[in-house]
Amino acid sequence: MPLRGCVVASCSLRPFFAFYGGKWRIAPRYPEPVFDTIVEPFAGSAGYSLRHADRDVVLVERDPVIASVWRFLLSASAEQIRSLPDVEEGQTTADLDVEEGARSLIGFWLNKGVASPRKRPSAWMRSGIRPGSFWGPQVRERIASQVDSIRHWRLVEGDAVEVMRALPNLDATWFVDPPYENKGRHYACSSVDYDALGAACRQLRGQVIACEQVGARWLPFQHLVDAKANHATKRSAEAVWASPSLPLVRKGVG
Repeated sequence: MPLRGCVVASCSLRPFFAFYGGKWRIAPRYPEPVFDTIVEPFAGSAGYSLRHADRDVVLVERDPVIASVWRFLLSASAEQIRSLPDVEEGQTTADLDVEEGARSLIGFWLNKGVASPRKRPSAWMRSGIRPGSFWGPQVRERIASQVDSIRHWRLVEGDAVEVMRALPNLDATWFVDPPYENKGRHYACSSVDYDALGAACRQLRGQVIACEQVGARWLPFQHLVDAKANHATKRSAEAVWASPSLPLVRKGVG
């Protein structure tokens, strides 16, 4: 059901893993969800849903590695998270006696903002300068303290456009954040039929928020924000298309 006018603050969580192109930092720039249910057809690290974690969240993911991470997180207890091992000097994640989803989760924390999990700690992690930003006790505890808050979330493994076509009348907020048309080559599953995706977005009955970079044409996107990119000196011109009935999004500098 819609939540227009709701005054209850959403539950906001920190990212469970850093992912290339993640939207957690700029998620507050997008329109607020107006339905109880949020669907992210390209789940990734679910940055938008994490800002509204108390909603009924459906993550759709076709990358088996990302799906395995979410399967693990949605089923793991806080104590299971706390018991995950460190990657010791000379080790790789292949040496860890953990299930595949946990191994990939740890791998994403060995080098921040990558599109696939790493096997060895990055130079930044090895430097020890920012222990709270890489795999270790602080990160484990942060994840463990949050994992019960997503127990009600659901994971659907499959193709985003197929799911959108199958559920066009679902009353939900759809946050559509695909691999960008001109910059999405870094992802393991980067092939997208953008014409089909644009048509599917237009056919959805609920609230739709679609993400891209300025210049994309598969929907009539508008500039949203010049956000910090992974490199400290670079910025990304983020764009958005929202359901026509929604108010204009806010612009600013992220």
